[in-house]
Order: sequence, then C-alpha cells, then structure tokens
Amino acid sequence: MANKYPLAVFHFRVDWGSASISFTEVSGLTQELQAIEYRTGDLPEYSSIKMPGMRKYNNITLKRGITKGNNEFFTWLNSVKLNEIERRDITINLLNEKHEPVVIWKVQNAFPVKLEGPGLKATGNEVAIESMELAHEGLTVEFA
Repeated sequence: MANKYPLAVFHFRVDWGSASISFTEVSGLTQELQAIEYRTGDLPEYSSIKMPGMRKYNNITLKRGITKGNNEFFTWLNSVKLNEIERRDITINLLNEKHEPVVIWKVQNAFPVKLEGPGLKATGNEVAIESMELAHEGLTVEFA
C-alpha cells in the first residue's frame, strides 16, 4: 500500500471568471450550521432540543503582492453603487504535485466588502501585500 501524505497548503490556484490570479494567501473557507433551540411546553425534559438551522458563511480573505499598474481590486470595489454590484463566482483549487486540482472550493456570488493596503514602514524589508475581503452567498467543496 502506497503512503499517502496530506497535501501541502502552499500549492493552490484561484480562478475568477476566465482569469487565474495569483495570491499569497486565502483564508475564511468556513461554513457552519447555526443551531436552533426549541422546546414545547409539554416536553417532559426541562431542557430544549437542538436542530440544524440556517447555513452561515464567513467572508473570504484574499492576499497578494501589489504590482505596478494592477488595481483590479480597487476598481471592483469602486464599481459598487446603491443596490448594484458585480458579483463573481470564484474557484479555489488545492493542487497536487502534478498541478492538478484535488480539492475545489466553489464560491458563489462573491463581492468585495473590504480592501486593505499594506502597512508601510520605513525600516521594513517585506513585500507590499494588499488584502481583499469578499462576502458571498455559498461555498461548496468538491474532491477531484
């Protein structure tokens, strides 16, 4: 039987629309079911029961190095008008050593809610990283 090692988190690709965009970090791929507590008045136990409720999705944060002339994040954020927003479907692929998707997160109807520039420091020696936070309406996980 061949040894199977867990996949490394550093080999991934983000596709949005017809483009692949390079990022240094993706976080917030979280979903949860909110529990509903319920109790009828004639229940013999003196406690409530719990049942699954609505699904909740966290915002997703994408980080990348700032490059000259590339302000697509800023343009997308500034395209928001009252009740009008460009929503995008995003696919995040965790890749194996052959660059093939193994785990695929599909994000539906994402839109930007926050854009954060780098912390500037005169004595710093790091790459300038920008961060965009996206709200969305659904997250599915597929295994290839």
